[in-house]
Amino acid sequence: MPNFNLLKRLDHTPPNWVDSSTALYFITICCEPRGKNQLANPQIAKAITDALEFRVKQGLLYPYLLLLMPDHLHAIIGYNSKTQSLSNIISSLKQRLAQQSGIKWQRRFFDHRIRDDKAYKEKVEYILNNPVRAKLCEKSENWPYAWDADRLESTGRRPCTT
Repeated sequence: MPNFNLLKRLDHTPPNWVDSSTALYFITICCEPRGKNQLANPQIAKAITDALEFRVKQGLLYPYLLLLMPDHLHAIIGYNSKTQSLSNIISSLKQRLAQQSGIKWQRRFFDHRIRDDKAYKEKVEYILNNPVRAKLCEKSENWPYAWDADRLESTGRRPCTT
């Protein structure tokens, strides 16, 4: 049986031998309570993309892919570990969105470093198919709350195309 207490103690800082300037992370951030739609609406989506764009301009992170589900979000991001830890960046993002938009977040988030192209493709497929698996749409390209890096802008509907 896994030691779940160990999982609570792991931090999100990459080891010093990882070149974080090229490392990508799959992240999941969940809302509280689960099952309530707090994210999949146009106003919240705009607030989230605006908050991410602000952090991109600060040089803190770069989202390659973002998908909002009703009660959680998935993203693939790169971040600059020379400025802040991933935990601090995500904590700041969550705090700002909670204050600005009333989103209630779970305390922690999940992250997984993507180590190769195969893992990247698997995570992209997993993320994009999340609304289909949840029966929110029939095809992933029909889900309006997904953006890729080229389309992470503050105007209009930006479905992912990968």
